[in-house]
Amino acid sequence: MGRSDQKSDNRGRNLAQALSERTGTVVHLTHNDLDAVGGDAIHRRKYGDVFTIWCSVGRFLSLLDAVAASPGRGDLLSISDLGYQQGVEQRLAKARSNGWRIEWRDHHRWKDEEVRAVDARTSLLHIDVATCATGIVARDLAPGDAVAEEIARVVCDYDLWKHRDPRSKMLGQVVMRKGWREYVRDNLVRGTIVDAKVESEYAEIVREMERDIRHSLRHTTIIEDGRYRIAFAPLYGYPSETAHAIRDELGTDIEVVVSGNGRISIRSVPPISHLIAREFGGGGHPHAAGGTFPFNLLDRLLFWLLKRNRHYRLLAEAAESIAK
Repeated sequence: MGRSDQKSDNRGRNLAQALSERTGTVVHLTHNDLDAVGGDAIHRRKYGDVFTIWCSVGRFLSLLDAVAASPGRGDLLSISDLGYQQGVEQRLAKARSNGWRIEWRDHHRWKDEEVRAVDARTSLLHIDVATCATGIVARDLAPGDAVAEEIARVVCDYDLWKHRDPRSKMLGQVVMRKGWREYVRDNLVRGTIVDAKVESEYAEIVREMERDIRHSLRHTTIIEDGRYRIAFAPLYGYPSETAHAIRDELGTDIEVVVSGNGRISIRSVPPISHLIAREFGGGGHPHAAGGTFPFNLLDRLLFWLLKRNRHYRLLAEAAESIAK
């Protein structure tokens, strides 16, 4: 199935140099969560030697710039689990002119004009909001591969919040720990979903997670001036699980988990998370999305001291302004 890892996330050397020295013919630019890990495993089952670039949403355009500026040599640039961002068209055009073939698979919601703009600059654009990105990758790259189908089932169980398979929650948490993304990915390539090492790491995570969630709950602020009961809580770790715990204990409609740098994770019962997130420089899914509060120095200080800030009210007003 190829090498376990080509250090292609730019650890220890310049990305442009690493791209120029790649030995495989596939570069996979993807997100950095379990959905990305599952998709990367299937890429490796299909292509073997894959140069993988793990990418946060915030770094997508800069990393795409780096790839677009590198000689493509007719190789495939496969993008997955990353949604449209303004200005991506120019990067795709540059990549094509530099010799890259481009395929893009995603499960976030796109506007029609975004689809048209990207479709004109790629060899393949496959968007399906009904499944996870790994599900799309498995369907396209590995039809009839029973291992790929199992990977997709487990990953989608976590990414789409079904929570029917306990293994999915284990993997979803473990891959976010430093050094574990590649370990889980390589297991999946071999057809191993969970092993004893993953189970042990997850047991430690659960202990930490329960402690962190209690901290967040103690500092939760509720705003309920209109249709929605909205909770705002500082993030100590595990945003998705924190949001779920808040909803279960406090009966909220929308949960906003806030990091010290202003990054926010939004969960909502009504399908409006992505619409709220767009008001704060982000995006995502109808029930789960992310964005950023533009914290200044005073905002950071007040958030650190009081665990709240003026942006709470602004987000609550944005949520209430969204038409049903």
